[in-house]
Amino acid sequence: MKTSRLFAGACTLAVLCAAILTACGKKEDTYVKVGLLHSLSGTMSMSETPVRDSELLAIKEINEAGGVLGRQIKPIVEDGESDPSTFAVKARKLLEEDQVSTIFGCWTSASRKAVKPVVEELFGLLWYPIQYEGMEASPNIMYMGASPNQQVVPAVDYCAEKFGKRMYLVGSDYIFPRTANRIIKAQLAQLEGECVGESYVPMGHQDFELIIQEILEEKPDVILNTLNGDSNIYFFEQLNKAGIDSTVIPVMSFSISEEEVAGIGVQNLIGNYVAWNYYETTETPMNEKFVSDYKSEYGSDRVTGDPIEAGYIAVYMWAAACEKAGSFDVESVRMASKGLSFTAPEGTVTIDGSNQHLYKQVRIGQINETGLIDEIWATQGAIKPDPYLSTYEWARGIN
Repeated sequence: MKTSRLFAGACTLAVLCAAILTACGKKEDTYVKVGLLHSLSGTMSMSETPVRDSELLAIKEINEAGGVLGRQIKPIVEDGESDPSTFAVKARKLLEEDQVSTIFGCWTSASRKAVKPVVEELFGLLWYPIQYEGMEASPNIMYMGASPNQQVVPAVDYCAEKFGKRMYLVGSDYIFPRTANRIIKAQLAQLEGECVGESYVPMGHQDFELIIQEILEEKPDVILNTLNGDSNIYFFEQLNKAGIDSTVIPVMSFSISEEEVAGIGVQNLIGNYVAWNYYETTETPMNEKFVSDYKSEYGSDRVTGDPIEAGYIAVYMWAAACEKAGSFDVESVRMASKGLSFTAPEGTVTIDGSNQHLYKQVRIGQINETGLIDEIWATQGAIKPDPYLSTYEWARGIN
């Protein structure tokens, strides 16, 4: 009798444990985890926090529409702290401990380069939302921003034609500015132009007195700016204090969008130029809705911009690739993404299956008195991404 009671008790316990495990399994099956990895503190937080916000907006919209493959998306948010080594540590945590299906994140090329070996080792998938210097095509990264032929090269051509061919280069001291400027100098040589000065400063740098003095002495036709983060605040404040505004020497910037304009101060930027693929003022039916939804979610004083839109695109394209693959498996999603198109706020974008970059339209903009950016020039349509500039003879040997 005692044995029977023990046996019955054990069976009951086993059934209860099985029920608990089944319930846990069912709960787990109701969502899919993704990582959001951006600088929410430090010098890059001004730029990266809004990108995180746009990704959260896309996740919310997709969840409200039923999720992905029947599951709700659960974001795991990490702070890269504006430090590449921290980005690498947090990427590893997201993939190994949190077991996310994919990661959306990074801004600087230094942070991307730090995360790249981690996602390649662990076979994760990073959706990178920022324009960059090119010379890369990892199977474990989806590049949602412009490659150099979709931003830097057309911007230099525009400046040479509109302002002149004597150019001064100023940038933050890391991969993107240095590689972008190697591209610019090779392009200038082909245009029979001249680089009259080239200066780099550490991230977060605040004192531009010597650089501005050199600019005043050289009197370039245009300044090409690859500074990132809050260094831009100090550069433009000091530039204007020295009497250099857009009517004296125009500045073409590659990392200032509407969000940065607000942080730097409109009075320091009016009339200057930027090169991107999207602006809040871009006229498409999808953009009107996107801008409205973003402001509705985060406040009417908030602005959108190219990196913000690219982060939003990334989440939707990942979700579409998962649906197409019928799986969250990285290789299945990667293969399903080849040739995948999405009607984005900037217009239709398509993933190039050979290099995992987007076909994108190029837009040159000018900063107006309200802090928004007016499109003043654009390509006829989306341009095929050429991250290695293989179609430009003058770019041979750049890496």
